[in-house]
Amino acid sequence: MKLHKIKNPYIRYTLASVVVLIFIIILFITSVYIGMWGKIPSSKELTTLKYQQASEVYSADSVLIGKYYLQDRQPIPFTDFPKHLTEALVAIEDERFYNHTGVDYKSMFRVAFKSVLLQDKSSGGGSTISQQLVKNLYPRTKRGKLNLVVAKLKEMFVARRLESIYSKEEILYHYLNQVSFGDNTHGIESASLKFFNKHTKDISIPEAATLIGMLKATYGYNPRVFPKKSISRRNLVMQAMYNNSYLNEKQKDSLIKTPLKLDYRDFNYNDGIAPYFREEVRKQLLKWTKDKNASGENLNIYTSGLKIYTTLNYKMQVLAEEAMQEHMKKLQSDFEKSYGKNAPWLTNKSIINKTVKQSLPYKKLKALNLPEKQILDSLNKKKTMTLATWDKDITIQASTIDSIKHYSKFLNIGSLAVDPATGEVKVWIGGVNFKHFKYDHISQSKRQVGSTFKPIVYTTALEQGIGPCTYFSAQEVEYKNLKKWSPSNSGSKDESFLNYSMEEALSNSVNTVAVKVLEKAGIKNTIEQAKKMGISTELPNEPSLALGTAEVKINELAKAYTTFVNNGKHSTPFLIKQITTNKDSIIETFEPKIAKQTAFSNETNMIMLELMKATINTGTAARIRNTYKLTNDIAGKTGTTQNNKDAWFVGVTPKLVSVTWVGLDNHEIGFKSTAIGQGANAALPAFALFLQKMNKDSDFNYITKAKFNKPTDAVLQSLDCDPTKKDGFLKRLFKNPNKKKRKDFKRS
Repeated sequence: MKLHKIKNPYIRYTLASVVVLIFIIILFITSVYIGMWGKIPSSKELTTLKYQQASEVYSADSVLIGKYYLQDRQPIPFTDFPKHLTEALVAIEDERFYNHTGVDYKSMFRVAFKSVLLQDKSSGGGSTISQQLVKNLYPRTKRGKLNLVVAKLKEMFVARRLESIYSKEEILYHYLNQVSFGDNTHGIESASLKFFNKHTKDISIPEAATLIGMLKATYGYNPRVFPKKSISRRNLVMQAMYNNSYLNEKQKDSLIKTPLKLDYRDFNYNDGIAPYFREEVRKQLLKWTKDKNASGENLNIYTSGLKIYTTLNYKMQVLAEEAMQEHMKKLQSDFEKSYGKNAPWLTNKSIINKTVKQSLPYKKLKALNLPEKQILDSLNKKKTMTLATWDKDITIQASTIDSIKHYSKFLNIGSLAVDPATGEVKVWIGGVNFKHFKYDHISQSKRQVGSTFKPIVYTTALEQGIGPCTYFSAQEVEYKNLKKWSPSNSGSKDESFLNYSMEEALSNSVNTVAVKVLEKAGIKNTIEQAKKMGISTELPNEPSLALGTAEVKINELAKAYTTFVNNGKHSTPFLIKQITTNKDSIIETFEPKIAKQTAFSNETNMIMLELMKATINTGTAARIRNTYKLTNDIAGKTGTTQNNKDAWFVGVTPKLVSVTWVGLDNHEIGFKSTAIGQGANAALPAFALFLQKMNKDSDFNYITKAKFNKPTDAVLQSLDCDPTKKDGFLKRLFKNPNKKKRKDFKRS
């Protein structure tokens, strides 16, 4: 029909306008298609869909204990999607999904009619699952009505391309692995684990409907935040499943009555099981990926979807953390009561000032070049603040300095348990609370080890040919060539008349004897022996080494003690066993590092175990037997440093070596008394409570029921002597117990 032949001008102009409008629309659509409004992904690009994947950290017993991610996503195969999950998605989001080719024109025109002509804002968006997938893969970046139209057109074009490349199953696979569920949770597997602590393949129909229901509004229908709205939306999804014949009426009516039961598990950086362990694994992975990428790989722990299989035993870690909390809560209370109102973190201005100036808030203000008075005025300003305690968090009016004082009083802990045969770390507790104390007392802290170093001294003595029944006087000595240094014991002056066998001296941790054993064994020999046992830290070439003045990391001390139950060879503690791709292709496997050479003879090994068993049975760690009633085969050593700054306990069983340290991060504050701060009181209970809990679980029988090898008759005979001998009558008659013997320390 020719427009100029139409006589009515209004009809003619109207038709002309329609033709022009159609031409403009076609021209506009074409301009979008050819990329004039922004590039549209080609079919080739769409054949390799990639999205960020979280790396997963697993315990040795296959429990997912953490993730590293920018987007929390764990892609899973389509075969792991239960049928009712995909049915719920299709029913509520795109009921003609299997009949269209990416764009549902019927739905689109319905939405356009309701939205534009009827102004019905509840009509929905009309986007198919394929279009929604495109929207997730290529998020909209510009706002405005025209940009919205452009974005919709692009999504339609790309959706049709996707459907020409992928099957319907593949579209669902990509959609459910890509889509966001809010809170930086992406993909159905991450959402299933977060809200129900279940893998996707195990979720029920109501659970699937709950998660699918969230897709309309991830916050508004979040079942944790808005449970009632979530249930209403869930039921609407199941109604849609009924309307589309995925459920019969009886099923629908029954399932709608199902209560919402969440098992919420947020893989939070600060919370969850073994946070210090996960952080150490992360640090080691960063170094590993850096080395890998330097040789041509392209790996990122936050986006590559790696699977990291660790050595940690999940059940043991849970029990150890329970034991730690149980012990440290009581110890903290005893510690604070012992100081009362005269606590140094409250009254000692020098300590308070140093602590404040070492704090992050102070350093941040100092970096701004503010005057000291202004900094302190700012830090003293009161505000509403929540402070953590062992009982519950308290919200009070407090200043930053008040907060610094509050947290500086907290005792901390480092506790490590390893398999001595391999070095596999089974338990790693780097502190009491990762949220408030990020400092890891296993991997980062070096503290004086106290009497836990003495077994190395005694091992050296045995290797130097000094028999276990050699007697040493407990008399205090003032060493003239060591600036009158005079190590003492905590016992009575009557000890001056006693001579200890090596077994009795070690089990009772007699300081004066330890120094004399070191003198006879030789400092250089002892340092060399420590190296053979795996200690690489530079040790002080001083007689005080016998009392544990060396500062050593917990994992290094554990390494040394593994020699006693690993045939004289130390094993290096390690955390990661294997790293794979998200499809379980092995990238790297990490093998145990066992020393090639033995650190000491088999005879020395057997004698030292007997000496450390005596520590548990009758010595400084006897409360293992008396208080905690543990009957397991255990050897070990307590340790307490000068001024009660550090408390230690090393527990050695045939299948497990455990090292525990307890103290304060501020080196200027120690325990008020030895009664509270000694290793047997401050550190030992964490191990004892842990072992008690393991004894109740038959899964750990291979550890708890393991027995030490019996020593040979020759070894038993070498230990067959009285534990102590008194000086003779005349010697006692003329010896003044209050007077120290004066001599030079003989270095060799």
